[in-house]
Amino acid sequence: MNIEPQEGDEPPPQPCRWAGMAVPQAGGTRAPVAAAAPAGRAKLTHPGKAILAGGIAGGIEICITFPTEYVKTQLQLDERANPPRYRGIGHCVRLTVQDHGFRGLYRGLSSLLYGSIPKSAVRFGVFEFLSSYAKDSNGKLDSKKSLFCGLGAGVAEAIVVVCPMETIKVKFIHDQGSPSPKYRGFFHGVREIVQEQGLRGTYQGLTATVLKQGSNQAIRFFVMTSFRNWYLGDNPRREMNPFVTAVFGATAGAASVFGNTPLDVIKTRMQGLDAHKYKSTLDCAYQILKNEGPTAFYKGTVPRLGRVCLDVAIVFVIYEEVVKLLNKVWKTV
Repeated sequence: MNIEPQEGDEPPPQPCRWAGMAVPQAGGTRAPVAAAAPAGRAKLTHPGKAILAGGIAGGIEICITFPTEYVKTQLQLDERANPPRYRGIGHCVRLTVQDHGFRGLYRGLSSLLYGSIPKSAVRFGVFEFLSSYAKDSNGKLDSKKSLFCGLGAGVAEAIVVVCPMETIKVKFIHDQGSPSPKYRGFFHGVREIVQEQGLRGTYQGLTATVLKQGSNQAIRFFVMTSFRNWYLGDNPRREMNPFVTAVFGATAGAASVFGNTPLDVIKTRMQGLDAHKYKSTLDCAYQILKNEGPTAFYKGTVPRLGRVCLDVAIVFVIYEEVVKLLNKVWKTV
């Protein structure tokens, strides 16, 4: 038997924060929470916040990890037919510092820095936009759906930012290893590339880049969401410690490295100064396999593993912390 609430009765605090869920009221009746979004469309992070937080995270991350990206790219460009100039990671670092000083390890940073901020902004913005339609009424994102949301985010960042950014970066790094470097800086290099090859010169290896970035983010967001759901369990309001976020992010990064390094090698070759040797992405893969063997598809794996694990851990930690800060000063429904 229900007892009708009397005038003046105070309802107890409503513990549930998710839109659309019923919350106990005084007298045992249940009333729906005012929905901030339609049922099945709950948004935990506003896409605008995701864009801003992602951009900040991307800029900080690339400044920390670029030397490992430089070494990885040099080893991938160091084809056996040359013969190879470098005997390993340490040898590559030593020769670079010997020839160009410590700043040589940061050659090409400007192209990545200009691109990393919008890249991460597009990635997280698109992911949050897509996941807002994939989450259930409790605001929880299923791991399988996160894979497709990550795929969409990766394809978007590849087309909008990553392909031209990576092409310029690879050409800069490759140019430094030539006997007489011709690029004097970022803007001079971009101008030279566009004058010689047109805008298409900044979109070399687009297919490989889309495949690489799409699979990258699909794997990373799938692994990260799986760990997150496991860690939070039935308590979605549980705070995630930054150290836990970093461990989960590093694991997601490692999974993506082992899953798509062959695509990264093909992409790098397609964007180098010798890209004209390949007729297409498939031809590039065939030439690598024919001339260098299957192990060539995993050249640069160790330096890439170190960079990506650090990269993904840093990005996710900074992203989460910036979102928490934005939630305090930027109120969204």
